[in-house]
Amino acid sequence: MRCKKNELRMIDVSPKQKTLRTAIAEGFIEISPKTLKAIKENKTPKGDIFTSSKLAAIMAAKATPDALPLCHPINITHCDIKFNTEKKGIRVLSLVKTFDRTGAEMEALSAAGTALLNIYDMLKAIDKNMNITNVRLLKKSGGKSGNYEREN
Repeated sequence: MRCKKNELRMIDVSPKQKTLRTAIAEGFIEISPKTLKAIKENKTPKGDIFTSSKLAAIMAAKATPDALPLCHPINITHCDIKFNTEKKGIRVLSLVKTFDRTGAEMEALSAAGTALLNIYDMLKAIDKNMNITNVRLLKKSGGKSGNYEREN
């Protein structure tokens, strides 16, 4: 059944089988050298940016259906967030796993995006020129559509 123009509906996933599904997403925040130095020296105005950003990301993954009204609630079985400090900023990687009828892509994307927004919030007092870029799905597995891996 297809939607008519301007009609909204949640996709019926009840006939689908529950399978192990994983998704990995990433994003990047460009930060000035001065701000990166403050992070490395633990001299940021609001404290530890990584702990609060990880917690915000996990909470966002769990609350994804609250923000995206047609996204199914899923039983997240694992969520992890990694931060890689690079020369021009911080790369965020999010991993979400579920054993459910629909995937974990939106939860992984929500987690990555929220971690980046939290980093911005934690650092905006010293650097308003930060730039959030490339929030994207890198990889997913499981489900009817099978596996996906981003090419370069």
